[in-house]
Amino acid sequence: MKINRTDDILTSDFMAQPYWWERSPRPNLDVPTLPTSVDVVVVGSGYTGLCAALQVARGGRSTLVLDAEDAGWGCSSRNGGQISTSIKPDYHALARKHGPETAFNIVKEGHNSLAWIKAFVAAEAIECDFLVPGRFHAAHNPREFEILARDIANQPKGLEVPAHVVPRAEQRRTLGTDSYHGGVVMEAHASLDPGRYHQGLLERVLATGATIVPHCPVTALNKTSGGFTVVTSRSTVQARDIIVATNGYTGSLTPWLRRRVIPIGSYIIATEPLAPDVMDRLFPSQKVISDTRKVVYYYRPSPDRTRILFGGRVTSGETDPLRSGAMLRRDLIGIFPELAEVKISHSWMGFVAYTFDELSHIGSHDGLHYAMGYCGSGVAMAGYLGTRVGQQVLGLAEGRTGLVGASFQTRPFYTGTPWFLPASVAYYRWRDGASA
Repeated sequence: MKINRTDDILTSDFMAQPYWWERSPRPNLDVPTLPTSVDVVVVGSGYTGLCAALQVARGGRSTLVLDAEDAGWGCSSRNGGQISTSIKPDYHALARKHGPETAFNIVKEGHNSLAWIKAFVAAEAIECDFLVPGRFHAAHNPREFEILARDIANQPKGLEVPAHVVPRAEQRRTLGTDSYHGGVVMEAHASLDPGRYHQGLLERVLATGATIVPHCPVTALNKTSGGFTVVTSRSTVQARDIIVATNGYTGSLTPWLRRRVIPIGSYIIATEPLAPDVMDRLFPSQKVISDTRKVVYYYRPSPDRTRILFGGRVTSGETDPLRSGAMLRRDLIGIFPELAEVKISHSWMGFVAYTFDELSHIGSHDGLHYAMGYCGSGVAMAGYLGTRVGQQVLGLAEGRTGLVGASFQTRPFYTGTPWFLPASVAYYRWRDGASA
């Protein structure tokens, strides 16, 4: 959607949509007549749904993928394209809660997801600007730097990852700002163009003969003796198995799942093109960046090194890209003061799904298979768990994951509307500021 207005902070061609859509517009798919019955219906056409569909379709199951919007319209084409090991709680926190063996298995699944996407992109020959530049995780205060340095020096045995400490005195070799107090480089973390990656997934699923139908919301899933009746806005389909892959867009269709995921807005801007010497000064390499704030910032150079893509969680309920874009631009300039005159060419948002234990979850409930709750780190984990849930539907042993040891929790009185977010965001933003 183009915004017909002139503003001091907007380029003349400003677009309130993802930067990634410039190169990979939402696909214009044929809309076939829905089959009357299939083996598997997948609800959701993002990374999770497409990777699940790829597995079951290649496993010989007739497969139908349904989406209420364009294919990949949600966060699979709206994210920042940063790839990590995906598990937010550390081993020690997980061990206190679940015991050392389960904790080890959970953290290891994060490592597995990172290895999986690197191998998957190569094996499928998906052209998506995949790189392994590493991540600079920056400390927003001296105390956080000490914690990062200590943790890297004392990694749990068997869960070590390649990483090195960057003291503040050497920080500008990695990131051109004095706003942080050093940090660590996670050397195996990666990046890609999420729009191109999704397009590659889409093409490979279609090549299996699976059917993908956009703009066809599912309105009811009714259990039958042989599976499910899937009621859509167009017609009714009988299916033996259902895979729910809705993540941050999980709604009233699946109330049990809706009670277990917390939709949180994540916001990104793209700057206007910057001079090569500015990009080289601010980003000496292609490393992706995150920081230790609870209300986190995440950013990176664009794949062609012409712009900065800057993201964060600016508010609890804002959906206007003009307002969120202005907030992010202010925060970007706070980190890089020399960008005081920079304009933004794109501003957008999407919903990620958090969970109450900050872990992704995969399994089945009342006959419905699911994978979701990536807590803002889903570029690798969504496809990895989508693959695993597809394998589970096929009855394959490799579908089992280390996440089986963590139950999918909810809270009393929570029905899917995160009424507590405004107070939580305000508190954590205050805490981040107080400790800076």
